[in-house]
Amino acid sequence: TLQGFSSGFLSLACTAQANGEVVASAGEDQIIRLWDVNTEQCIKQLEGHTSYCWFVAFNRLGNLLASASEDKSIRLWNVETGQCLKVLQGHGSGVVSVSFSLNDQMLATGSHDQTVRLWDVGTGQCLKVFQGHSGWTWLTTFSPDGQVLASTSEDRTIRLWDVQTEECLKVLEGHMSGVVAV
Repeated sequence: TLQGFSSGFLSLACTAQANGEVVASAGEDQIIRLWDVNTEQCIKQLEGHTSYCWFVAFNRLGNLLASASEDKSIRLWNVETGQCLKVLQGHGSGVVSVSFSLNDQMLATGSHDQTVRLWDVGTGQCLKVFQGHSGWTWLTTFSPDGQVLASTSEDRTIRLWDVQTEECLKVLEGHMSGVVAV
């Protein structure tokens, strides 16, 4: 049991590293906490967001953590040092999801501004903006080959996007309310 939250948490992510398993938690108090699973102790607190954090995700290697916040920003953190490496900005509303591509070179984000953005992890530059949802976008995730991006939305759809062309390949409909996971 991990304890020490001062308010509700909204997201958890887990990674295995050479020195053990680490869990990242984020939530309403704007602080991201890194936990050592073996000792059940908080080993780092990452601070910098000015509103609550909706989502955290590790890259495949577990050395980078991305955080999405209601403050309209995405932050990239060095897991070992706890330092913020980059602040990505461009969304017009709160950012609610973040996911790394399997090669760790791109980051996809979803926002209350109804867009999905694709970012270059190395430079922090926004590469593409995917538009088409008519409600908040929630979760984003890449296909295993990195060529297709899936996004969910309050508009009750899942959209599949071609990462290269930004074309919407398919709109999956049938949910009776917003879709928050894929």
